[in-house]
Amino acid sequence: ADHGPDQPGRADPADGDGSATVAAPLKTASTTALKPHRPPAGPARIGALVLAAGRSQRMGADNKLCCKVDGVPIVRHVVNAALASGCIQTLVVTGHEHEKVESLLQDCAVSLVYNAGFAQGMASSLCCGLRALPPDLDGVLILLGDMPRITAAHINRLLAQFDPAAPAIIVPEHEGRRGNPVLWPQHCRPALLNLTGDQGARQLLEQHADRVQRVQSADHAIFLDVDTPEALARLTGVATC
Repeated sequence: ADHGPDQPGRADPADGDGSATVAAPLKTASTTALKPHRPPAGPARIGALVLAAGRSQRMGADNKLCCKVDGVPIVRHVVNAALASGCIQTLVVTGHEHEKVESLLQDCAVSLVYNAGFAQGMASSLCCGLRALPPDLDGVLILLGDMPRITAAHINRLLAQFDPAAPAIIVPEHEGRRGNPVLWPQHCRPALLNLTGDQGARQLLEQHADRVQRVQSADHAIFLDVDTPEALARLTGVATC
């Protein structure tokens, strides 16, 4: 579906997924060793956090993250974009059917974190991932695992606008609408960790409007997610995986 953070129906880091509570510390989650995959591309140290834990309920029996677009699983498209970008490391939070999702990423230079509380909603997985990232990052780029048209170019456009000396919240925009992913500076981490229930990062964007810097995107990829058979069919011509 073509929904950005300005759309009320979109579940993303700007919107909680149901009645979520903050994830407990990592004792409730399993994690692989953190894997930096490249030196910093510039003065800022930015980590990529891919949210890939959702239950994919609107897709029916299929796990949307495992469906293929152009012959590649959707979640793999997102991870490949992060790995090819200037982010210094990529961490993926899994939950629903985590073994199936993780099997698609075994040959990737990513860190995997399983959120045992994934059914509580996206806020739980977001907090789980934030706690697993190193504390010395300058910022975190939060990506949704179901947006297969996001590329390294989209990500690097955001990274290029990030100034560690005056860190803003970097948000992509196309035709006046905000999209994803969003780059959050480290000073926003406590507020992100406090998200609960239906509170989402959209609320934080509104609360910190004076700290938001919008970066123009050349296309609609920043809105394009796959969360229904119809959305998959628009991309692939087929409504099932």
